Amino acid sequence: MKRPFFYVLNIVLIIIFLTGCNQDQKNPDQGKAELVTAPDFTLVDLHGDTLRLSDYQGKIVILDFWDTWCPPCLKEIPDFVELYNKYQDQDFVIIGLAFGREGKERVESFAKEQGIQYPLAIANLTVLNAYGPIKGIPTTMIIDQNGKIINRYIGFREKEIFESEIQALLDKQL
Repeated sequence: MKRPFFYVLNIVLIIIFLTGCNQDQKNPDQGKAELVTAPDFTLVDLHGDTLRLSDYQGKIVILDFWDTWCPPCLKEIPDFVELYNKYQDQDFVIIGLAFGREGKERVESFAKEQGIQYPLAIANLTVLNAYGPIKGIPTTMIIDQNGKIINRYIGFREKEIFESEIQALLDKQL
């Protein structure tokens, strides 16, 4: 019964793998997104707890699709750790959704190595379809306090880009 799901998931992962990690900062898909409500999802995080986007309503969310085999993804992680540590007490969260191609155990060990304290889960096909098309990774979305996707980036971005968006949204709520 589960074979069709894994078959489709493997096809999606192969397509993403073949298109590779996206390092292009001038990707035409990046930048201001239409203000659409971010689809809610329910996943099990790496600690076995339920992770729902709706639990973060009223917060600024960076939703990051990534994986452990993707060099540009790995380059962003230390910046995300730093941003999370700096802003987590100010209605801000990062949620990392890994593809998990190398397995959940590798994602767990990587998270421990990097000191990732923000919520992490393995993305499933439902979430990938809801937020797709995911044309390359990292794909990172900025979700405002009202649950609207205000920006979508494909490929590596410098920390300052994300920090300026976080700061602008925090300033907006004052």
